[in-house]
Amino acid sequence: MTFTVAIDGPAAAGKGTISKAVAAHFGFAHLDTGLLYRAVGRRTLKGEAAEAAARDLRPEDLERDDLRTAEVAQAASKVAVVPEVRAALVDFQRAFARRAGGAVLDGRDIGTVICPEAEVKLFVTASAEIRAERRYLELVGKGHDTTREAVLADVRERDARDADRATAPMKPAKDAVLLDTSTMDIPTALSAAIAEIERKLPAKG
Repeated sequence: MTFTVAIDGPAAAGKGTISKAVAAHFGFAHLDTGLLYRAVGRRTLKGEAAEAAARDLRPEDLERDDLRTAEVAQAASKVAVVPEVRAALVDFQRAFARRAGGAVLDGRDIGTVICPEAEVKLFVTASAEIRAERRYLELVGKGHDTTREAVLADVRERDARDADRATAPMKPAKDAVLLDTSTMDIPTALSAAIAEIERKLPAKG
């Protein structure tokens, strides 16, 4: 069985948490496509050209423990606007999406560009202020020295860059189900996502 769940949305809206939990619940494979861009961004910080880094990306690049820093996040957002980078990573993502046994992909353009034929499309969002507070607490919890104001400015800058880029801008697919997690806890948001997926799953038997 091939069954693709596309989950898009801005940073810190909860799509990663929901995607991992949904994949575990249904036994689907999971790909955080943002890690692809973070891995490319990290390599550009070391001096590589973005397109070359994307074409040469290796599985071990996605397993590094330094891909969640604010510096790498900004680099990822910058390389993601480069059409050649996006093109280099499309085939990898599409092949993953149609693997046997089901797949969940989360990112910015999964339902609109990478997998427009996905059986389920969700767009997970929340207010910029809520998302910035979540990211601030996450960063502080990991020992990063930052402020709420700096994190909010960073979130808004990334939102603008992701939404305004010429190639594959971040936006909900026309047939995506909107999931606003501003006032939801994780179990509530996860239950809503699971219910939508169960509604689209082919009947067994």
